[in-house]
Amino acid sequence: MTSVVSGYAGGSAANANYQAVSSEGTRHAEAVKITYDPSQVSYAQLLKIYFTVAHDPTEIDRQGPDVGQSYRSAIFPQSPQQAAFAKAFIARLNAAHFYNKPIATRLETGGFYPAESYHQGFARKHPYFPYIVVNDRPKIVALREKFPTLYKS
Repeated sequence: MTSVVSGYAGGSAANANYQAVSSEGTRHAEAVKITYDPSQVSYAQLLKIYFTVAHDPTEIDRQGPDVGQSYRSAIFPQSPQQAAFAKAFIARLNAAHFYNKPIATRLETGGFYPAESYHQGFARKHPYFPYIVVNDRPKIVALREKFPTLYKS
C-alpha cells in the first residue's frame, strides 16, 4: 500500500463529516481509500482481503455492531476495468457458495472524502480502545494468518 485514508464515499462533499454520516441520511458509506502499487499487490489480492478479512460481505447495512446504511458493504471501483473485475469476482464467490448467504456487497460510484483527522490511523493511535480490541484486532490477526506475504506490522 502506498496510502490508506479513512473517509466517506457515495454522498456529497457538503455532508462528508462524521456527525452527518452517522445520522444515516447522507447516502455516504464509511469507507477506506486505498492507494496501492500494482507491482506490490494486485486488485485481486485486495478483493480477497476485503471479502475474507475486512468484513462480512453478506450483511446488509451492517458490519459487526454497527448498523445503518453508512455501514453497507460497498466497493467504489475507480475504473471500468476494476468494476468489471469486482463484478466477476463477486459472481464467482456466489457461484461457488463461498458464503452461506448471497453477497450483499454493491458496486457503487461516487466521490471519496477524507474523514476528520482524529479518524486517521485510529487503531494505531488507540490499540487498546475497546472497539478496536473486540472488532478490529481479530481482523489484523486474520490478515497476518491468511495473507502473511502481504502483512506488514
